[in-house]
Amino acid sequence: MINTRFVTRVRVVTFFCVLAALVLIGKLYYLQVMHGAEFARRADAQQVELKDPLLNRGIIYLTERQGTLITAATLREVGREASSSNPAAHQRYYPGGSLAAQVLGFVAYNNDNEQKGRYGLERYYEQTLARGGDSYSNFFVELFGGFAGALAGTGGGQGDIITTIEPSVQSELERTLAAYAGAWHPQLAGGIVMDPQTGEIIAMATYPAFDPNTFNTEKGTAVFKNPHVESVYEMGSIIKPLTIAAALDSGVVTEASTYNDTGCVTYDQKKICNFDLKARGVIPLQEILSQSLNVGSAYVAVKMGPDIFKDYFLARYKLGGETGIDLPGEVHGLVGNLQSGRQVEDATAAFGQGIAITPIETVRALAALGNGGLLVTPHLVRAVKYDMGVTRELSWNEGVQILKPETSTAISRMLTSVVDEKLADGTLKMEHYSMAAKTGTAQIADPGGGGYYADRYLHSFFGYLPSYDPQFIVFLFAVEPQGASYSSQTWATPFGSIIKFLINYYSIPPDR
Repeated sequence: MINTRFVTRVRVVTFFCVLAALVLIGKLYYLQVMHGAEFARRADAQQVELKDPLLNRGIIYLTERQGTLITAATLREVGREASSSNPAAHQRYYPGGSLAAQVLGFVAYNNDNEQKGRYGLERYYEQTLARGGDSYSNFFVELFGGFAGALAGTGGGQGDIITTIEPSVQSELERTLAAYAGAWHPQLAGGIVMDPQTGEIIAMATYPAFDPNTFNTEKGTAVFKNPHVESVYEMGSIIKPLTIAAALDSGVVTEASTYNDTGCVTYDQKKICNFDLKARGVIPLQEILSQSLNVGSAYVAVKMGPDIFKDYFLARYKLGGETGIDLPGEVHGLVGNLQSGRQVEDATAAFGQGIAITPIETVRALAALGNGGLLVTPHLVRAVKYDMGVTRELSWNEGVQILKPETSTAISRMLTSVVDEKLADGTLKMEHYSMAAKTGTAQIADPGGGGYYADRYLHSFFGYLPSYDPQFIVFLFAVEPQGASYSSQTWATPFGSIIKFLINYYSIPPDR
């Protein structure tokens, strides 16, 4: 009995000794192999009195379609001279130059004379990316405490962030915006490519952009802001599918419904007209989308009534609310008109005028049309790679059911008909791929006159494919393009180009 107890104790002690040895070996591997260069920089920093605030700042990665990580933001040594009193100065470096500049942001001095993330992911994930210059910490607290925190989902301290941005898609989107700007000369153009099933943003770009390596050469700060989350716009006719979907979902209309289009209609002493002022007579609901008819959209909104209309636009689509995207400075849309109780406000909102919302709000709501009726959370970071070597996938809401699945199918069918039969005279139709899409042309409000400019427009365009199980939703917009009145004139070709790129790059199989 004594011998058995003795052997058991020896085995227990031996087990813990082996475990401790493995932990030490793992820590040495972590220090010398995985992060050898980083700790060498820390050692250099101990030679000078002042600590380098960027010494250990985490890396930001983009993710290629195969899963390969591409460095988007890192550190590089500058001014390294043997006689220098600070031989280990470091600078934030962006290998891609202007690639995804408004998404990434940059590092700069703040009002407290400290270098911190400014704008974009650098700012939003400051607490994760920032590392102190002190290389001395309790080994077991750092290893086990951080490891447990990461696994528990409560955070594991500082580390690198892995984004959902795919560099080739991002580059293609930026090239498309640059070409668009060269042709139509807008004040601003932007685009988003998102997975409508998960909310992962594959690309997000703005034109004009800037190079975060030389941000200090910019004459103003406006170019640093991300208009997809920090600006609101009246989006125009791309809102019409949201109106029709709400009416279908609530049972107010069906796909077979008709209405009498009179060309113009008056609500609360305000006249609303179709873009060409022409009446169509009794026509199917489909024509509201196919011909982009304001009178039809207004009819459907008023038929729903204010309570149902507000339920869908404010409570379900959450227009006017923040999306929760992981970018700083997100603003909420301006939808107070819908609380007025006046029919004209619902009628104009039904075709995207009178309410101003952010592009990211718009994309989130439009994605629900194609993904089975789910409102997802758009996001840019997939995972955090913590210093102790653990990579934790971030948890994002799977989505809230806001439309019936059959409503998603119905509105997707209607939007597919728009592409196949009407949009850009049928030039965007693809023989082997179904695609749902809609254009938007919105008048731009005159802040001084209380009305709208007669010759200034916002052009928008969105679409998703395949229509009934979409892998991507693409959203494009431009502020005050020159030389064309309608979005279908300016955006159809660029949109088609991006869609074909996605099909080829991701080898999307035909669905028809």
